[in-house]
Amino acid sequence: MARAEHPDRPVRVGPYGAFARAGRRILIRMATTPLLPDSRTEPDGSAVVRVLSYNIRSMYDDTDALARVITACAPDLVLVQEAPRFFRWRKKLARLARASGLVTLSGGATAAGPAILCSLRATVERTEDLLLPRTPGLHRRGFATAVVRFGGVRLGVLSCHLSLARDERYAQGGMLLDRLAGMGVDHAVAGGDVNERPDGRTFRRLGNSLTDCWAAEPWGGEYTSTPAEPHQRIDALFATRGVEVLGCGVPLDQPGVTEADLRAATDHLPVLAALRVPAA
Repeated sequence: MARAEHPDRPVRVGPYGAFARAGRRILIRMATTPLLPDSRTEPDGSAVVRVLSYNIRSMYDDTDALARVITACAPDLVLVQEAPRFFRWRKKLARLARASGLVTLSGGATAAGPAILCSLRATVERTEDLLLPRTPGLHRRGFATAVVRFGGVRLGVLSCHLSLARDERYAQGGMLLDRLAGMGVDHAVAGGDVNERPDGRTFRRLGNSLTDCWAAEPWGGEYTSTPAEPHQRIDALFATRGVEVLGCGVPLDQPGVTEADLRAATDHLPVLAALRVPAA
């Protein structure tokens, strides 16, 4: 534990660059994290694609704050978990996309919660929503999937929210890998709420077959739960081999992303990655 100028008054550094001293919360200036690369197409035909994964808790919280966070991250793709699933769910998801400068690509109630938003930079080749086998007594799960193009780059995309039940979650991890393998693309990105820490067997199963983007090139913050007290990484982005990870993490120092908005938007923190995808 660090100490202030008064040795009897402890200082504890917090997850948002703040510390408490003598019962007061005081903001301090921390080293600025370098920004992730902007979206672009490289001279060799490869593309830098910005991908955001975000559990939005059915938009029960501050949707203006949620839209501000997404907009500030400037993503090409947003892999959503817990999208609205009930009354007027399509309108709610479309409203969030519009407020964030994006469009709805796939998912929502038809995928039992996962969804994909995208910028107009993406050319959509196809989409498919998949419902996974249901275990009696447990919430049904699904995948929102798509194949998109960025110039000459072709990319498979999958958004997921895995089960809270250990055995079902492990089986769903295998289904995720099978689905990526069957998408007919050389490169893909998958992301979502894994509901498990990196030392769990499902997380390790995914990491053994795919690249765990944060582990490959950590950037920003690590922990995604909870915004009020980040202490665990249960949300992640994974990429297939051949996709170069330029940086991945919670966008704590991203311009336009504020602590207040991160706390107000939902009960998870987002994961942002910049990926360089080879040309097809």
